[in-house]
Amino acid sequence: MEHQYIVRETGEIISEYLIADRTIGLLYNRVREHAPSLFRALTSERMSSVLGFLHFDCNLPMENQRGLRLLERMGVDWRECVASHHSFTTPRHVFERKIRYWDFRPMDPNPEAVASPADAKVLIGTLTDTPELFIKEKFFSVSELLGEDLCWHPFFAGGDFAVFRLTPDKYHFNHVPVSGEVIDFYEIDGSYHSCNPRAQIALASLHAKNRRVVTIIDTDVPGGSGVGLVAMIEVVALMIGDIVQCYSEIAYDNPRPVTKGMRLVKGCPKSLYRPGSSTDILLFQKEAVTFSGDLRRNLVRTDVRSRFSASLGQPLVETDVGVRSTVAVKRHQEGIGTFAFPPLCTLPSSAESL
Repeated sequence: MEHQYIVRETGEIISEYLIADRTIGLLYNRVREHAPSLFRALTSERMSSVLGFLHFDCNLPMENQRGLRLLERMGVDWRECVASHHSFTTPRHVFERKIRYWDFRPMDPNPEAVASPADAKVLIGTLTDTPELFIKEKFFSVSELLGEDLCWHPFFAGGDFAVFRLTPDKYHFNHVPVSGEVIDFYEIDGSYHSCNPRAQIALASLHAKNRRVVTIIDTDVPGGSGVGLVAMIEVVALMIGDIVQCYSEIAYDNPRPVTKGMRLVKGCPKSLYRPGSSTDILLFQKEAVTFSGDLRRNLVRTDVRSRFSASLGQPLVETDVGVRSTVAVKRHQEGIGTFAFPPLCTLPSSAESL
């Protein structure tokens, strides 16, 4: 089935070319059902690394597959790039490119606006017990996503979420969506499942099964965005080799690993996926934010052929958004954004930091 999304800037409906779509369909249906051992092997870290090398690291012998021609073939605007187009000789160079985001990805000066963490196709939703519950469980279980042996998931009960799907052609630096202080940061091991819509539909709670990095940000601090706790989950996918934490406050200069206690400034580069397709997920506390009107309207469009809509029986349409563009704003209600730890819950001390 065709899969379409909406371009935010123009409202245009685009049919997406999904790489290895038939192979993904075979893997997540027949292989997963009839050869589970093979399925586990094909979604392992080793196989993901091998596929990543074959697709992104092999030198291309033909001159017309380098430089500007390579960028054009991968759908990249060379004018955005920091480096000269002559320096791009492999797909990995394109994948890990740096862009002049300060010129080409403007950000709303409103301090209470939430910025998109990536160039990606986004779905938004709620975590409340409503008819949308089955959609939430299809994409992820919050407790599983954040780590069932940790105690963060109660803080996001009844809140909202946004799922950002990055495809291989996208700029793959993640940027900070809100300003605040990192109060926890840890990695959860897992598999390397594809983020293709076909795979997400076939395997329930797929994102919570993949290796991922969780950053919990308290925005209710001086200079913060004032939207309570925000969880940013960076999820690996097929052909992703690593998530490199490289926070920089000025361009890409002096990158630092993210650590507990660090102050993060909205819009700054935070990390880099190496390489492939991947997913960012943002979790918000109950009634903390209101999503942008165009994202809410696009979500329920019935004139867009979305695989998510067809599978789940109700409209569920992605919008293509730019990194640092506004996806939500603070909801102004008394008492929103404050939190306290429950009596028997302590900050997890066993979580492994990167």
